[in-house]
Amino acid sequence: METGSPDDTGAADTTDAAHPARTEPERNDPAQNEPARTEPARTEPVWTGLPPGLLRMRRLLLVVWLGLLTVAAALLPGLFLAPLWAALALPPLALLVWGWVMLERNWRSWRYAERADDLLISRGVLWREETVVPYGRMQLVEVTSGPVERHFGLASVQLHTAAAATDATIPGLDPAEAERLRDRLTELGEARSAGL
Repeated sequence: METGSPDDTGAADTTDAAHPARTEPERNDPAQNEPARTEPARTEPVWTGLPPGLLRMRRLLLVVWLGLLTVAAALLPGLFLAPLWAALALPPLALLVWGWVMLERNWRSWRYAERADDLLISRGVLWREETVVPYGRMQLVEVTSGPVERHFGLASVQLHTAAAATDATIPGLDPAEAERLRDRLTELGEARSAGL
């Protein structure tokens, strides 16, 4: 039994060198001895996240609404009742800080992947939800963009299928990417439904 570091020169090293028959047997490399397996190659989907513009838009809306509420909760009771009542601004302020962090976690959880036969949409922080939308089931793919989304240069893709339960939305995409995705999904949906 060999102890110590490899630099040690002890009896174990000289014994093995003096008796070549007592050396360790060669270790078999399992990769070299096993025959090549012909398993089908599993390709993981290539996930695409949402652009950071969506996070900026949501955080701005959070600051506008909760910021106004915080200021109102601090000023109005503080001016009309007593300065101690300005502490009512603490809950909206705490909610603002908590929402700031949670919006990023939610934004990071959204992603989508285009596969050969379907589109995957994954989202959720505490409860993960993954929606699989087969191309052949798509009936309508539309791109929407409200006034706030347009201001931030964003658009959403809404997927409508035969079953309302599998309708899905991908929010906050770049308009060019949203249009590309709409055109590709429409093309694949027509090809799959024509083959049925």
